[in-house]
Amino acid sequence: MTTVMLVDDHPLVRLGMAGVVSRQAGYTIAAEAADGAAAIDLYRRVRPDVVLMDLMMPGVGGLEALQAIRAADPEARVVIVSSADGEEHVYRCLQAGARAYLLKDAPEAQVADCLHAVAAGRRYVPPEVAARLASRLDNDALTGRELDVLRFLAQGLSNKLIARAAGIAPGTVKYHVKNIMAKLDASCRTEVLREAVRRGIVSLAH
Repeated sequence: MTTVMLVDDHPLVRLGMAGVVSRQAGYTIAAEAADGAAAIDLYRRVRPDVVLMDLMMPGVGGLEALQAIRAADPEARVVIVSSADGEEHVYRCLQAGARAYLLKDAPEAQVADCLHAVAAGRRYVPPEVAARLASRLDNDALTGRELDVLRFLAQGLSNKLIARAAGIAPGTVKYHVKNIMAKLDASCRTEVLREAVRRGIVSLAH
């Protein structure tokens, strides 16, 4: 019997995932957790064959939990199931060792295919997620300095303040902002931030 652990802060989502898992012959729910911290602890005690885990959770999120679980067990088979479809989210999770990345609106047949593939030791990346990842890996990826400037933009800093914080000239900041706008296909700072948030590159503090 293949054991599965469900991790999501919404009980109804866990209930839905449990239904999908229970309809697959040879699969059973071994444990459930409502946050990343509980997932890390449960994984160490239960050692399920597959983990279906949300990305965005209060406290310890899915990415941090994934990293901790993989550190404890490099062979852990973790599937990230999230409504976040930005390419940076996908990239970071796969880089951290997730065996698959599913969107929460994925049809049941796709979830089942993913379960079977991951349980068998394979990776699973559906076409729509692969397209997001390809976008992240193309030649328009932001440089390290551009990412720094973008994060300062997300904090609401002016070019002058960004220059001071980054230790570069204001003219250099303008140059980086221009490149960022071109790479994100944005015409102003507001569009830059909107697109960066959509892709999961930055998050805005509230």
